[in-house]
Amino acid sequence: MNRKLVKVSSKSSPSSVAGSIAAIVKEMGSVDVIAIGVLAVSNCAKSLAIVRGFLATNDIDVEFIPSFVDVDIAGEIKTALKWTLIRKKKAIA
Repeated sequence: MNRKLVKVSSKSSPSSVAGSIAAIVKEMGSVDVIAIGVLAVSNCAKSLAIVRGFLATNDIDVEFIPSFVDVDIAGEIKTALKWTLIRKKKAIA
């Protein structure tokens, strides 16, 4: 399954990222989100909390599956945190 990939940086706006993630989940049912570095991971965590609220207004909930992945950045391998979000049928109250 090919999932869209959302990259979160230290300069990303959590609300904007959450809006992008929500739109992808509504359209495709799942998305991968990656972040490298403390500030990027912090912004990503905020985005994931916000997206849950955005989706709940449409009776959608998501399952979060965290993992580590190696990413090649300009020939240097970095470890990123990756969250796979998969759409559930109904929101949890």
